[in-house]
Amino acid sequence: MARNLRLTLAYDGTDFSGWQVQPGRATVQGELSAALERVTGEKVLPQGSGRTDAGVHALAQVASCALESPIPPANLLTALNDVLPPSIRVTSIAEAPPDFHARHCARSKIYHYRIWRGAICPPSLARFVCHHPYPLDQAAMQQAAEVVIGQHDFTSFAAVDPEKSREERGSNARHITSSRFERLGEELVYQVEGEGFLHHMVRNLVGTFLLVGKGTLTAPDVRRILAARDRSSAGPTAPAGGLWLVEVRY
Repeated sequence: MARNLRLTLAYDGTDFSGWQVQPGRATVQGELSAALERVTGEKVLPQGSGRTDAGVHALAQVASCALESPIPPANLLTALNDVLPPSIRVTSIAEAPPDFHARHCARSKIYHYRIWRGAICPPSLARFVCHHPYPLDQAAMQQAAEVVIGQHDFTSFAAVDPEKSREERGSNARHITSSRFERLGEELVYQVEGEGFLHHMVRNLVGTFLLVGKGTLTAPDVRRILAARDRSSAGPTAPAGGLWLVEVRY
């Protein structure tokens, strides 16, 4: 009888074309699926809590899959990490209830966007942060970040996902429960939690908040941008390398 397993993964997304498997491209889902087949002999496509884009990282992506293999979770974890690329690690595996699904059961996700504020970005961090050493008004950025808390239509901050049909895209309304900036040493970190996020939504929010920090926009402008429901009214998309999926809550 198949077991339903819950896997937690951390990965450096720099060299991958995102989470979701794509023909001819290296993806995290594809690498995990190949590793599972190599270890267990079973062809399965693990389902993630959500799709991280190309170049986006994760500290705790969650995936679920059903396996017939009797390999104990601890042994399976060791075996998978032996065959996965070094940039992907499975950090935990546990048996889950039969109805657990990594995406459908998720209540909220927490993302961090890391902005390095120092004059020189250490090479060891260059893949994992957005380097912005120029003046920013952090207080103004915090005011703007608070504007998006609550239930809103985030069309102005959503890129059209070419892999989804119009029907699949559905509503662009999302509920954000927390949105704030925190200074951690040389890093300014945008921390956001919500029930779900649209394609490029967090990176588009950050790109807009950076314009607020520069004085180009204000918090009231962000309210106006939300109401416009027009992607062209918002700021540019921040680079993928600074974005991290840090937690999925169930």
